[in-house]
Amino acid sequence: MDIRIFTSKQEMGPAAAAAGAAAIRKAIAERGEATIILATGASQFEMLDALITAPGIAWDKVTCFHLDEYIGLPMSHPASFRRYLKERFVDRVGKLAAFHYVDGVADPKAETARLDSLITSRVVDVAFIGIGENGHLAFNDPPADFETEKPYLVVTLDEACRHQQMGEGWFPTLDDVPAQAISMSIRRIMASRMLIVTVPDRRKAEAVRGAVEGELTNRVPASILRTHPDCALFLDQAAASLLKR
Repeated sequence: MDIRIFTSKQEMGPAAAAAGAAAIRKAIAERGEATIILATGASQFEMLDALITAPGIAWDKVTCFHLDEYIGLPMSHPASFRRYLKERFVDRVGKLAAFHYVDGVADPKAETARLDSLITSRVVDVAFIGIGENGHLAFNDPPADFETEKPYLVVTLDEACRHQQMGEGWFPTLDDVPAQAISMSIRRIMASRMLIVTVPDRRKAEAVRGAVEGELTNRVPASILRTHPDCALFLDQAAASLLKR
């Protein structure tokens, strides 16, 4: 794991975007196309702002997959991850080869089957992801399923995850946070050629310490990142504050 620490998230986000953009350009140069995965949440704001202005990317040759979405939440809701990515990425970046949203109001079984069929045969060049306060990757809360080969899963959100979503301001009360979501699985994320993991803020410091220095366990899902051959972890000083190294 390549760990990079920055003085602020305003420095961290553009650095993460630059590393991912280089991998996208390389994939297009080698194969004529690229496939990426995009996460959402407060941790991705600065990275996405920088990624959409990265020079030299032929976005019309890039296919994007959406990492996760709440079940039952319409796209019109302020907390919808489809809305987040449409407003913060899709509408700003210009023409894409394709963007495959996770439809949270579709039948979950049919929706996961649809997404599975789209991504199963694809080589994912870069996954832009974060780490949750409870150590989750996507919505794979602890204890996460490290074994399933299924690309997309229906998952139940734990209380810590739901508290994080409320704490970040996406929902007014805990009761408003949906109990279930559709999430990309751990193995599908880990199958990406490169992982760009962007983690700001002191509230993530315990999860970062567990991911980097703790036991490799599904009770800290992000600890599995240490097994990936090309994983770059971008931290601000607050998120890195509990690391011993």
